[in-house]
Order: sequence, then C-alpha cells, then structure tokens
Amino acid sequence: MAPRKRPEAPKTPNVAARLRSKRSPRELEPEAKKLRVKGSGSSRRYDSGCLWAGLASLQVPPPSSSIVRALHQYKLGKAAWPSLQQGLQQSFLHSLASYRIFQKAAPFDRRATSLAWHPTHPSTLAVGSKGGDIMLWNFGIKEKPTFIKGIGAGGSITALKFNLLNTNQFFASSMEGTTRLQDFKGNTLRVFTSSDTCNVWFCSLDVSANSRMVVTGDNVGHVILLNTDGKELWNLRMHKKKVTHLALNPCCDWLLATASVDQTVKLWDLRQIRGKASFLYSLPHRHPVNSACFSPDGARLLTTDQKSEIRIYSASQWDCPLDLIPHPHRHFQHLTPIKATWHPRYNLIVVGRYPDPNFKSCAPYELRTIDVFDGSSGKMMCQLYDPESSGIISLNEFNPIGDTLASAMGYHILIWSQEEAKPWDENETH
Repeated sequence: MAPRKRPEAPKTPNVAARLRSKRSPRELEPEAKKLRVKGSGSSRRYDSGCLWAGLASLQVPPPSSSIVRALHQYKLGKAAWPSLQQGLQQSFLHSLASYRIFQKAAPFDRRATSLAWHPTHPSTLAVGSKGGDIMLWNFGIKEKPTFIKGIGAGGSITALKFNLLNTNQFFASSMEGTTRLQDFKGNTLRVFTSSDTCNVWFCSLDVSANSRMVVTGDNVGHVILLNTDGKELWNLRMHKKKVTHLALNPCCDWLLATASVDQTVKLWDLRQIRGKASFLYSLPHRHPVNSACFSPDGARLLTTDQKSEIRIYSASQWDCPLDLIPHPHRHFQHLTPIKATWHPRYNLIVVGRYPDPNFKSCAPYELRTIDVFDGSSGKMMCQLYDPESSGIISLNEFNPIGDTLASAMGYHILIWSQEEAKPWDENETH
C-alpha cells in the first residue's frame, strides 16, 4: 500500500535539514529478493544529518582546546579520568552535527528485524529480516554483500550474535522455531533449540564466549540455558508471556537480564537458578518491554517499553530506576520494535522516534528522528534526520569503535558516518 504523503514540517532556524517537495511512493518498495545497495547520492548534497533543536537542553558545547587541556591535565595527574572522558564525549557530540547517511541497502522483501556489528571489523554488519533472510555487508568495499535466503513468511530473524570464537559464524534465533549456529555460506552448524509446534518460536538470544553459554527465550515465557556444545543446562518459564530480550552482563556474565511483554524486566544470577521465583530483582514497567541492555561497563541497565518510556537502572540500586526518559516509540504489529541502545564508548543512548500526537510534548508534524540522550542527565543532546529516509527507524547501533551508526528503517539499512564516502556504482552491486 502506498504510504501517505506527510505534511511538510515547519522549518525552524535550527533545523539543518531540507525536505524534498515530491517523492514517489515506489521509492519505499524494494524489488523482491533483489540486492540493492546505494552509495552516496543526492542526499549528500543537503545538510540533512543532525537536527540541533532550539531548546537549551539540546545545546552541545562547541569544540575548543578543552580536550587538549583535559588530556594534558590528566597526564600531569591534575585531572581525573572522568574529566577527560567528559571532554571526549562533548567532542563526539559536536561531531554528530556532520553525520550523514553515506550508504543505503534495501536487500529484503520484508522489513529488517535484527542487526549485529562484526566484533573486529568496523565496516561489517549482519542484518536479519522478517522473511528469514540474512545479509552480511561490508560497506567499505564494492563487493556484493553475502546474502542467505530465508524461508519467507514465518522465518523472522529475532536476534543475531556473531560467534566471538569464530567470526565467520553467527548465532540466530527465529520464528521458524529454532536457535542455531550458522556460517555465512548458509550452513547450519548446530541447532540449540527447536520447537515441535508452530505455536512456539524463539524471540531472543545472547551468548557468552568466556563462559561458553547460549541463552535463548521463547514467545511463551521460557528461557533456556545451554553450553556452546548444545547441552541444555535448564529450561524454565521465567515470564508469563513472550521473552522479548535477553542480555548477559558484559563484566559478570552470570548476571542475566530478561525483558518481557508481561511488563517486567528481571535480573537473575545464573549460578543460583532454582526456579521461576529465584530472580534477584523484578523491575515492573507500565507497558510491555521491548529490550533491556546492560551498559558497556555493566554498571547500568537500559530498558525500552512499547509506549513512551526509557528507563535507566544502576547497579547501586537495581530495583529503583535512576532515570525515566519520556520518549515516543509506541509499538504496533507491523513495526520492528523500537529499542534504545548504548554508545560503546560514551555515556550516550541512541533510539528512534515515532512521533505520537498523544505524547505530552509532541509538536505538529514532528519528524521521525534518531534521538541521542545523555545517559547521566537524561537530556536529549541531538537528533539525526535525513529527509530522503524519513520512515520510522526501529533499530540503531553504533559499531564497536563508536564512529559509525547502523539503522534499520523498514526494508532499508542505513549507515551514518561523519566521513565522506566515495560514490558507488550501483550496477556493480546488483
């Protein structure tokens, strides 16, 4: 169905984006199963990267010699590490003003549902679709991306994780009813879980390379822990409804966070699992929860509900949120759930915005931006937007280095970066 034309947003002095007047509905429709990758194109001619809102809360300190001073003071022992880290973060926030979409791909005939960055290759990521297709894309080279065809309807890839012990392999959970280990030639190397009925499928996944553990959750509330050899350690119903997200703490991987549409997030000590009531903490939410992600240092937990709230919890008091950030990202059936994520290097949160007319601070004709928040204050620091990619952006993740952002917008994969990219010849990637 052709999308309705959105009214032109009122231009404010601080909006650095220029909207195009006409846009063909067919621009949003990819060719079925045809790999289509775009290099830098006409959108690069516009200053369409970052929206600096006119509110004081969105102001970012301008670049100065403060970083040099902070580094010098730190080396002399006159400044603490947090001061240097804050200076680096301010510099990064200022650089976001020049971020642009410099690569696009539309490889799927159904929407993208999951993405994962390669752990050591900063220009390579894997993306899964609702049809079970998986693309391995190194956007830094002109070679055609690797494409693994899925089963189509009912094959949705719900989670992807690279195998840190062999990065030519990846773990995937799916609505097909399996959690499995595959390679990028399309071979299934091991099936960890398999459902005997079409009424049960797997919705979430995480892996610990250090402890050689795989944990996966299904749509009826079960969480299954296995070792990487495929041996099941336990299978417990930890939630009343679908387990939407699983996360092992990056610093102590015995600490597991589980999120569910039963409106709770629970924390578990894997060393002391005795049953469904043996959780360490249960964190109630007002709405179903899409995700629960530990910060890179493992000291905080970020949760995203299915309505209008992002929460930050701290290890100093897991059972009480440190901050609640109002944010419109309501859910509906045909939208990949919106999930907030951490920046890998800085205390920043990135999340897609789905404007809601019922949201308290909604402005007329509000844009579908990518919002960046300060993880300490909860203040919005900046917004990314491209007028030629104005759909709802459900998934956003920075690569491990933290200088490139991958986004999933319906059928499309968007790559944002500060650096200019050389134009690609589209014919070379078809």
